[in-house]
Amino acid sequence: MNLSYYWYETAHWLLGPARAASDAARSMLDIPGNPLSDTPYGRTVSAACELFERTTRRYGKPAFDLPTTTIAGKPVRVTERIVWEHPFCDVIAFERDHKSAASQPRLLIVAPMSGHYATLLRGTVETFLPTHQVMITDWADARMVPLSEGRFDLDVYIDYLIDMFRTFGPDLHVMAVCQPAVPVIAAIARMEAENDPKTPRSMILMGGPIDTRRSPTAVNLLAEERGIAWFERHCIMQVPPAHPGFWRSVYPGFLQLSGFMAMNLDRHVTAHWDMFNHLVEGDGDSAEKHRDFYDEYLAVMDLTAEFYLQTVDKVFVRHELPKGEMMHRDKPVDLVSIRRCAIMAIEGERDDISGIGQTLAALELTPNLSSDKKLYHLQKGVGHYGVFNGSRFRSEIAPRIAEFVRQHADSETPGQVAA
Repeated sequence: MNLSYYWYETAHWLLGPARAASDAARSMLDIPGNPLSDTPYGRTVSAACELFERTTRRYGKPAFDLPTTTIAGKPVRVTERIVWEHPFCDVIAFERDHKSAASQPRLLIVAPMSGHYATLLRGTVETFLPTHQVMITDWADARMVPLSEGRFDLDVYIDYLIDMFRTFGPDLHVMAVCQPAVPVIAAIARMEAENDPKTPRSMILMGGPIDTRRSPTAVNLLAEERGIAWFERHCIMQVPPAHPGFWRSVYPGFLQLSGFMAMNLDRHVTAHWDMFNHLVEGDGDSAEKHRDFYDEYLAVMDLTAEFYLQTVDKVFVRHELPKGEMMHRDKPVDLVSIRRCAIMAIEGERDDISGIGQTLAALELTPNLSSDKKLYHLQKGVGHYGVFNGSRFRSEIAPRIAEFVRQHADSETPGQVAA
């Protein structure tokens, strides 16, 4: 039994008093009336205390915090509402108080279940709020789900997606960001094979690992080199007591985070050193940008062991989907079945997670989908994160997605098969 999770919890608990003392010292030094607050010594100690507290705390689930949007040049109130609820996932709808909202295309964003919360896509949601009825999957932290709720594996994941599509379809457009590209196209293939009338109108696959044999990245090569047994032995742990999911086998969030950080360790060390200097110099704006980014980046969640191991094995080691060998509930996932749901594949030129060609493969593996229902976009100058967030996403990628959705919003009725 791997006890690393228990040691992690113990260390976090032992550091609690030091963290509280550091936070208290910083608060005292930041009081305007304190004569040390504006001195180089006071700012240096305050910055050191804040950095210690932030690097040893556990970051909770962030909020979307999108109270308003702008429609037709006017501010509009936005209300979050859970419209679909299951033990391992909720779907959040962002309802807007505007008369045109109900006539806009319905867009379901499937957030990645790969360690971070759905709020990592806050910018993605915000971009589409003025023009679409936006919903997003809010995956649960596995350590918060009791064992009594059962397993959550790749089959259940696809079951969830099919149920969502049937609930919100057929006038639905689905956006899969990174990891969900495989289960999303698998779910739609299963619905197409059964000629399901609730099949979504279109799917947008963004930086997804459809075929990781193409332009393999360090992530892909590591999975193939180590094999599933290595990941099971080194990455799977049991949730400690004091959590609702006690004794559930998981891939812990803190372990995933260490992997994320290790990929660009020098960049993160530099960023924290820069924050320290900004605080000492009194540059509050730059320090606040750092806080905002890392409040999101350092908030991670556990994944169920069965889902994580199946994903590594089927997607990254055995490449079942592009080989035509993937199964769901003992039925084949045959991409040849896709005839109605339009596909847009988006990739980033500098993506070091999903290499160029991995998402494009979706267009080549669906020969029975007509060419007018396929679109490919390679975004120059962006990495993995830039595919779904940032200035180039807003100015170049999002308008193309919106146009693609509009183009296929009034396609043939779901019960008909394209000629």
